[in-house]
Amino acid sequence: MEYIPMTPTVAVLVTCFNRREKTLSALESVFGQREVVPRRLTVILVDDASTDGTPEAVASRFPQVRVLTGSGSLFWNGGMRVAFAEAMRSDFDYYLWLNDDTHLFPEALDVLLASAQKLEHDGRTAIMTSSTCDPVERNWTYGGFRLRISWRGVRLLPIKPLSDELQPCDTMNGNCTLIPRTIAEQVGNLDAVFQHGIGDFDYGFRTREAGFGIYAAPGYIGTCTGNSNGGTWRDGDASFSKRWHHLTSPKGLPIKEWLIYTRRHYGAFWPLYTVSPYVKTLVGFGLCTGDLKDDGSRASKASAE
Repeated sequence: MEYIPMTPTVAVLVTCFNRREKTLSALESVFGQREVVPRRLTVILVDDASTDGTPEAVASRFPQVRVLTGSGSLFWNGGMRVAFAEAMRSDFDYYLWLNDDTHLFPEALDVLLASAQKLEHDGRTAIMTSSTCDPVERNWTYGGFRLRISWRGVRLLPIKPLSDELQPCDTMNGNCTLIPRTIAEQVGNLDAVFQHGIGDFDYGFRTREAGFGIYAAPGYIGTCTGNSNGGTWRDGDASFSKRWHHLTSPKGLPIKEWLIYTRRHYGAFWPLYTVSPYVKTLVGFGLCTGDLKDDGSRASKASAE
């Protein structure tokens, strides 16, 4: 059985860009957590050169937060890499990825830590991801996924939370995800090849390939509004030039990144899945459907410009 500290240290990792009120709300939800399960929190925020007063507001309202300044072009994956690297220098027991647009329910950290420690008592070391819901409609928005590959294509099926049961996943969004020290040490940081929204899915697959598990925690742990297709490469009302621009931009599916991702994780038919979104956009379909559920449109997007 792995040693489980009585009062584990937890690094909460956040990255942001020009979303002051959302960032403050996310931090308020962190510091407003109840504490049935003991822990010692350290919050590390990478502000990617915000111009809306975010770092000043954070310093004033939450002086205990360690704020790092980004280059202005980090996006989500880059900002989280900086935060993760900084935290790993101090060897925390757990690392919590948190999107700055995710507002945690008061019991969120208790649920995640208790679930992770239950697995560790059973001799299993695993990432503990969590499900978020829309703040108004309360429908599922982000969380864990099961991978299905067949001749019909690739599907990442969202795992809806159960009230009192852990569920195994193949990968996950990074909106609220708890990573034990052992996994951080062996899997390492998010891959620098990704700029924005594919890095969390890639990290999940790499974790599974390293022999560790991923589980979705019971219930919803907070709210996070899902991203719409409007203004993205999936926007069927946009012109071809705009859709192509969005598709190949850091917030879409940059060709090199998408090729690396599909080659790593999509088996023998990865070339077909690699070209699919570009071909469909070129021939005018505009929207990729169920075969590309993991194209990054549901991946974490805390610090996009």
